[in-house]
Amino acid sequence: IFFIRGVMETVKKLRWAPDIIHCHGWLTALAPLYIKKAYAEDPSFRNSKIIYSTYDNGFQKPYGEDFAEKIQLEGIVPEDVASIAGKPVGFETLTKLAIDFSDGVIQGSQHINNEILSYVQEKNIPFLPYQSADTYIAAYDHFYDEVWEKNNQ
Repeated sequence: IFFIRGVMETVKKLRWAPDIIHCHGWLTALAPLYIKKAYAEDPSFRNSKIIYSTYDNGFQKPYGEDFAEKIQLEGIVPEDVASIAGKPVGFETLTKLAIDFSDGVIQGSQHINNEILSYVQEKNIPFLPYQSADTYIAAYDHFYDEVWEKNNQ
C-alpha cells in the first residue's frame, strides 16, 4: 500500500502524465485500482491506460481479512473491493483485482496460474501471451498501441 501510494504521489509531484503505466507482478497489483479509482480525476492519471503483467511468482501467506478495508482511499467504494472483502487475500485474488482495473494484461512468464489465465480470458480485455526474449520488444510495442487505440476510440 505504501509503495503504490508513494509511486502515485511521486508521479504527481513530478507532474508526469504517463500515457501507459505498465505494472509488473503482484507487488504492483494495487496500482490499477488506485489509478482507476482513487486517482481517476487527477490530471496526471486521467488519461493513463494500465497494463498489468502477471508472472508465476506468487506469495504463500495471504493478507488478512481486513485487507480490503486497509486499501480503501477516497474514490474507492466498497463495491470496488467486494471481491476481496472479508476474506484472506492470496496471490490469485490479488491478481484478479489488478486485472479488474487494467486495460490490458501481459503474460510475463512462460507458465502462469491456470485460474488467472482463465480469468483474463473471461474479462475480454486485450491480452498478450508470453513472448520469448527475441520477440517481446516488438510484441509489447504493438500491444501498447492496441491498448491505447482500443481505449481511445
